[in-house]
Amino acid sequence: MGKGRGSANRTLVLGLAALIVMAMAQPTLATVHYATWSYSMATWTRGKTFRAGDYIVFSYNKSLHNLVRVSGYGYNTCTRPSGSLAYQTGKDYIKLVKGANYFLCSFPGHCKAGMKLAVYAY
Repeated sequence: MGKGRGSANRTLVLGLAALIVMAMAQPTLATVHYATWSYSMATWTRGKTFRAGDYIVFSYNKSLHNLVRVSGYGYNTCTRPSGSLAYQTGKDYIKLVKGANYFLCSFPGHCKAGMKLAVYAY
């Protein structure tokens, strides 16, 4: 009988240890950032911290704008890669990847007028 009780105690101790470890671990929940997609995006990131897995919700008038994820080159030159996906819902939920995330509006002249955004996610 003593052998069974020791086994039960060991299981209880291991179970409690597992609960303590899980309680100490800080869960990382994604943050949702809201942006009104416009020509004045240059300062939007100031004071904000972005992490990989966070979301940006871009809100805009879909008949006047779109949203395209681009490379650094595309961002710097306001060039949309051929075949790239253009989001056009007017309320796009975009998940950030680790590192640089670049976006622009590909409607003629919009990017060059400032409708672009660079976000760095840690």
